[in-house]
Formats: sequence, C-alpha cells, structure tokens
Amino acid sequence: MAAPAASVPRALSELMAGLAPEPSESELFPTLQQAVRQGARPLVAIDDDPTGVQTVHDTPVLLGWGEAELGAQMAQPDDVFFVLTNSRSMPEAAAERVNEELGGRLSAAAERPFVVASRSDSTLRGHFPAEPLALQRGLDTRVDGYLLVPAFFEGGRYTIDDTHWVATPEATSPDVIPASATSFARDAVFGYRSAYLPAWVEEKSTGRWRADDVRSISLATVRQGPQQVSATLQDVEGGVPVIVNSAGYGDLTAFVFGLLDAEARGKRFLYRTAASFVRVRAGQASRALLTADEIYRASGADTGSERGGLVVVGSYQPSTTQQLNNLLTASDLRPRAFQIDVRTVLEGRWSSERLSGELDVALERGELGVLYTSRELVTGHDNLAIGRTVTDALLAGLQQVASRPRFVIAKGGITSHEVAYRGLGALRATVLGQLQPGVPVWRLESGPGLRHRGVPYVVFPGNVGGPTALVDATRALASPAD
Repeated sequence: MAAPAASVPRALSELMAGLAPEPSESELFPTLQQAVRQGARPLVAIDDDPTGVQTVHDTPVLLGWGEAELGAQMAQPDDVFFVLTNSRSMPEAAAERVNEELGGRLSAAAERPFVVASRSDSTLRGHFPAEPLALQRGLDTRVDGYLLVPAFFEGGRYTIDDTHWVATPEATSPDVIPASATSFARDAVFGYRSAYLPAWVEEKSTGRWRADDVRSISLATVRQGPQQVSATLQDVEGGVPVIVNSAGYGDLTAFVFGLLDAEARGKRFLYRTAASFVRVRAGQASRALLTADEIYRASGADTGSERGGLVVVGSYQPSTTQQLNNLLTASDLRPRAFQIDVRTVLEGRWSSERLSGELDVALERGELGVLYTSRELVTGHDNLAIGRTVTDALLAGLQQVASRPRFVIAKGGITSHEVAYRGLGALRATVLGQLQPGVPVWRLESGPGLRHRGVPYVVFPGNVGGPTALVDATRALASPAD
C-alpha cells in the first residue's frame, strides 16, 4: 500500500472495513497472563522519557540505573519495570552510549531470562534506529527482528495498513489523519515526512533498511488469531524491522499471544514500542482510572492541606499551549502565572531567586503555582541544547522553592523526568495508575535528596489530552471528594 496522499480526516471504521472483528481482550487475557509467566520475564521497558508508564499500574520506575539498583530490581518478582533514560533529550550519540551501557548492565545483572522494550513516542519521535541497535550491542545478543508497535489507544494512535494514524481533533474522535499530517511530524529535532511506516523506516535509518526490507504483521493476520501471528513471526529473520498493525487492545492481545508462542519456539525480538504494548506484554490487566482520593491515600499525602498545588509546563505542542491557556483562566483554581522567558534565558539574563521566592508565597497562600516556559518556540543550530538550557533555568527556580506543594503536575515528557529527578530528587518511584487516559500518577519513593515525599506527582505527556484536560486534572487534585 502507498502512503496516504492527503491529511483529510478519514473514519477509523472505514479503514477497517472488510476486516474480521477485533479479538476479545477479556477472553484472551487470562490465558495470555499464564503464557507471560511461563516465558521470559521481567519485561524491562527502557524509556526515552517518563510518559511510557501511561498504561500500567503498581509498576516500579527507576530514574537512576546504577549496577546496584538494576541488580536489586532484577532480583524482584515484578513482571515489568521501567528504566528512565530521558534519552529523547540527548544528541543521538549520547543516546546510543546510554542504551549500550544500559544493555550491558542488564545482561550483567540478570539471573533469569528477560526481554527488553525500547519504549518511545507514539507519534514517531525519538532516536530510531540508533537506540534499539545500541541496546542490542549492549545486550550482546542476536535478534530476528525489531518489532515496531507505535499504537497507543488512549491517545488515539492506531497502525492500520502499515500506516500510523492519529485521531482528530481529540483522542476519542472517530476520525483519523496520518501522523505525518500532525504537528508532531514537524518536530524541530525528530520530524519526518511519511506516516507509511516502511517509508518512515527507510527515512529514519538513512538507507540501512529500504522500505522493501520491512516486514509486516497485518491486521488481517492479527485477527486470524495468535496461531497465525506466531506462524508469520517464524518466518522473520536477519534482524529486520517488523511493523505490527493494531487498532485496539484486542488486536494487541492476540498479537502478543502469538509473539509469546514464537519466542517459546526460539525466535528473538527486540521491541520498539509505544505505551499500549508494554501493559499487554507484561500481562497486566487494565485498571479503572484513579480518583483523587485514591491518589492521596496511596501517596500517604494530606488531602486537607491548605497549600496550593504546582503545575510545571515545558511542552511546546500546540495542544499543550491551549491547555495551559485554559488553566490560567480557570479562576476557581486561583492560578498564579510564573513565566520563564526563553529568550531572556538564552541571553544569560535570567535569575531564578525572585521566581522561587514568589512561588513560595503563592503556595503558602493556597494559590495554584503555574510555572511555564514562554510559548514562542525558539530554534537554532542545536535545538536539544536550547531545550537543556531552558530546562536548567526552570529547575533552578524550582529547586529553591521551600514550600511543600499539595500536588505536582508536570506537563511534557522531558519536563516531567527532570522535575522528578533533578527538581525533587527522586531515584525510584511507583506508578500508581492513571488519573486520565494516558496520564500516570507516581508515588515518589526514594533518592538521597528526595524532597516532598508523599506529594502526588502527575506525569502529563505533552501530546495527550483535549483542551480542558490539564484543567480537569488540576481541579480533581485541588478538590478531592471527602
């Protein structure tokens, strides 16, 4: 199939016309869980930013990955855990070094078989194929194929006919456009031309693989059932990319069931995936969204605190800017804006002392502190370096805040990692579950410099949520039910 020629929205149902019905996740899942426990585990999700935890619950997250930390975690009985590298914020060479080193450390720490997912963006941004190739070198293992599974249903991202589609205008909308027609494809660092994944692979691999080299597991194959998936995977060899088509969790469940059978028969794959695949491959059943009361109880935090909450926004996605503007005008939340001007930062004229002092006062008064970067996207010859400079300025202000916020919401993948790791000093956390579809909540648990233990921490991806999503999340945490 050729790549879609236009960005005119198409009905999702139209793309699947003539296909067999989607398999039943609920019917397949109990047997799938048994197969997971009989196969290689844990699943180690190596995440290039922290938003990959947006489908799981009760799952460990390591922000530090020294040999001792990895060894201790590998000895635990968990079916899945995440290791956060934040490598999407790094130049490609640095991301490769991190992944190769991490692969080596995992191999050294392992006392049982395990599998690895290189978790990245559901809108096709990130260091591909550099990261999975570096992981493979570090693991010192052969693979028959690299499974590409970018579907993320909570965010309205589907892979059909080897093309990656994004729901529009919201994640729940019945219409979709090719990912190449979205703002994500115009990313200053990770932009791309085609949502037709064989062509995307050829573009991103700079000719390592041609489009004709790429294999595919079609939706028709998936919907014939796990046995057909396994048989198709048996024919994959030579370390080629394999596109996995899926339009719902029933499809992913059938695919993973077939994948486990193929692996049991000796096939070896390295996964490059978005978040939906991780939950299924780990054998985790879905869980209902968390209420604010559940979040506060699980965090051990005080629901009756009169201090204000803190929202930190770094993402430059247009949808994020709309969400931010709606938050700043939500008068019932008593928002107080603290803008970090990017051009002032880059010119070396930024001072964080005044900002942190004013933010302390706002939190003590019960106001909602909203700390955000100016909305003009400033680019240059090294856009990642610009991003790091701005993030450093944001964190410098945050690190000097003495008042304990009632909750913290961090908007944007790189932002949420840096706020947790450098701003709050966390080295380990547990994903409690999801506040909204695709919006995870953490309990920050340890770190030598951990600040504000027990404060609910919401990781809000930059590419998730409708216009009022940030307001809704903030309002829920600001006014939990009694």
